[in-house]
Amino acid sequence: MMPAADAACNGNLWSPVLVSLLLLLPALVEPAAAACSVDAIYSFGDSIADTGNLLREGPVGFFASIGSYPYGQTLRKATGRCSDGLLIIDYFAMALNLSLVSPYLDKGADYSSGVNFAVAGATALDRGVLLQSGVMMPPASVPLSSQLDWFKSHLNDTCATQEDCTKKLAGALFLVGEIGGNDYNYGFFQGSRSIEAMKAYVPQVIKSIMDVAKASHAYCSIILTTSLQEVIELGGTQIIIPGNFPIGCSPSYLSLFSMSGTGDLDDRGCLKSYNAFAEHHNEQLQAAIDGLRKANTDVNIVYADYYGAFMHLLDHASVLGFDEGALLQACCGAGGGHNFNMNLMCGAPGTSVCASPARRVSWDGIHLTQQAYRAIALSLLMEGFAQPADAVEEIWSC
Repeated sequence: MMPAADAACNGNLWSPVLVSLLLLLPALVEPAAAACSVDAIYSFGDSIADTGNLLREGPVGFFASIGSYPYGQTLRKATGRCSDGLLIIDYFAMALNLSLVSPYLDKGADYSSGVNFAVAGATALDRGVLLQSGVMMPPASVPLSSQLDWFKSHLNDTCATQEDCTKKLAGALFLVGEIGGNDYNYGFFQGSRSIEAMKAYVPQVIKSIMDVAKASHAYCSIILTTSLQEVIELGGTQIIIPGNFPIGCSPSYLSLFSMSGTGDLDDRGCLKSYNAFAEHHNEQLQAAIDGLRKANTDVNIVYADYYGAFMHLLDHASVLGFDEGALLQACCGAGGGHNFNMNLMCGAPGTSVCASPARRVSWDGIHLTQQAYRAIALSLLMEGFAQPADAVEEIWSC
């Protein structure tokens, strides 16, 4: 895992502009004029980053609960984000002085700040691979391979010339993930796989993530130029690859798999066995990223330690303004020890919302609140939970 926050980069590396942007409770407003090294974000992933694609993904998306209250209540409107408000990607964009990144399926959107291809429910592996092992996926699930196809179609539709694409991609940041969590969630929640059995999927999930990261860079290189030296001179591609969260701290996993007397709970109240699985995924991912860096020395490749940043949040909850008595309880749910019921998800009749979402970590038992995503974004950008630190500083050099 990444080193602890107290071993992180010094605060004086970060500009007052970045600090003030992230400390303000944001609203959907026009950003200041861009003055950063990155001028667009291209995002791939699942519900952790989806800003509205699922809602536009056919009939299933149209009826998704995330398209109506209480989702989005902190923003005073539902946007298709799986939260009460903003997500980590939104804070990344704001810290880069960019407007919030529009979903690809919103065809009337402004794509000047990049495009978000992430879809809630997405998997790293294709449907056929999971179905062969008896793992079912929701009908609207869009795997990483399809999101990459969307990216290629977008470039074909928007680049009139090679010069257009050169300008579009020279300063782009690629956010590849978080992804892979649903590959595991579907297997665990359906009761079709044990922890040990699910470990067999990890190498395949990691390979899929690496393939998209490589393809994103390779496709950009082909469009920009056939000369690697010229790609380097243009600034190269900047890629962020997040790890998975500690799923053993999720109200959904705690409600489904916590059994008294098993000794599986740690000092925080999280499931040790499922967190160990998430750590296993993250260790394998970091090893693959190391290999990717060695093969692409012209590219800034950052590992975003979502696991460590989340644990840092739990350990400093009171300082950060969270309710220490409800850290492992969903804000929106239907009661029970963790306020989560798989048959009564947030927004369904019989569910209710806590009085102060800004003091809660979990929004609906699976996803986090805006305030938790904000705290994690701060940790990633300013407290050393994204590495290497010099690459992070270069990307957010505003």
